[in-house]
Amino acid sequence: MKLISWNVNGIRAVLKKDFVDILYTLDADVFCIQETKAQPDQIEVDCKDLYPYQYMNSAERKGYSGTMIFCKKEPLSITYGMNQPAYDTEGRVITIEYADFDIVTVYTPNSGTGLKRLDYRMEWDQVFTDYVTHLEKPVIICGDLNVANEEIDIKNPKTNHKNAGFTDEERNSFKANLLKHFKDSYRTLYPDKVEYSWWSYRFHAREKNAGWRIDYWLVDPRLWDAVEDSKILTDIYGSDHCPIELDLK
Repeated sequence: MKLISWNVNGIRAVLKKDFVDILYTLDADVFCIQETKAQPDQIEVDCKDLYPYQYMNSAERKGYSGTMIFCKKEPLSITYGMNQPAYDTEGRVITIEYADFDIVTVYTPNSGTGLKRLDYRMEWDQVFTDYVTHLEKPVIICGDLNVANEEIDIKNPKTNHKNAGFTDEERNSFKANLLKHFKDSYRTLYPDKVEYSWWSYRFHAREKNAGWRIDYWLVDPRLWDAVEDSKILTDIYGSDHCPIELDLK
């Protein structure tokens, strides 16, 4: 089973950059998307023959946040959000259920310029972890988690310790919450490999490979024996993020 996750930084923008061709080329069983920045009536993705089942969770605020999932096989159930009104207005979570596990795609809130949203982010980490750990089946989580966990996951760690996505607070929260219950599939398989999944649009960062690894496939330990590979698809363009892949036996 092939699973793909991608923060597209605007589904309408990436549709103009061969997104549908990329969908068909990657040919995943499940394709999860973050940061759609669109309402359902604003887009149409012409891939119904490949993905007859499409689910979208949009933010109340137009042009902001949002998630989407494309599936070849119809899920047993679909859940939008976490049943937490204070955290469900931005379309950040979709859960699909299959026979043996749930897949959750998430676009974690960014702490923002000047860390003005850090407190909200810290609360989010706890609420989201509580949600995924109380699902009945083993869980696979994917998405833009907006945190680079270790110094190996960021090009310039020393100059970023007070910046959103690499503060001590965010990294410690990631370890104390999600990583307490789930395995970081890429880093578990490749403890010393240096690859990134996001690059700033400024300063030719992607050309210089000055990036961050902030996109993850997190796997319930009960499912770990089924993991075949975890990849970062750095050769695919169209967003400031690249897709990430999880292969299951």
